[in-house]
Amino acid sequence: MAKSVHNDVIDAALDYVKTNCMRITLCSSEPTTFAEANSTFALADVTVDATDFTIADGDVSGRKLTVAEQLSFAVDTTGTATHVALLDVSNSKLLYVTTTTSTALTASRSVNLLTFDIEILKPS
Repeated sequence: MAKSVHNDVIDAALDYVKTNCMRITLCSSEPTTFAEANSTFALADVTVDATDFTIADGDVSGRKLTVAEQLSFAVDTTGTATHVALLDVSNSKLLYVTTTTSTALTASRSVNLLTFDIEILKPS
């Protein structure tokens, strides 16, 4: 049985993140709740809006949401960042979590977050 999905369906999921993500945090451990991503494991955070995200064709198939690089934002707490979390602050929602290259961060310094993609593949 063949499977298919229209790009609009995938885009709706990606657009939800694009429209609702207000903060990105670098975390010392994998957060599973908004509170963990926003405070417990948060080492640094940056405010974002819909202009920091772009929806396009996926690299493999389907669609992707590209998160623009965030340059020189403050580190609040010393620790090693292992995860990136995208947050909807207004609704206290943890929208998306991914891993990042383990990076030592020092409080009162700044950090850069390079561009990354969230990709949803077409069904096969």
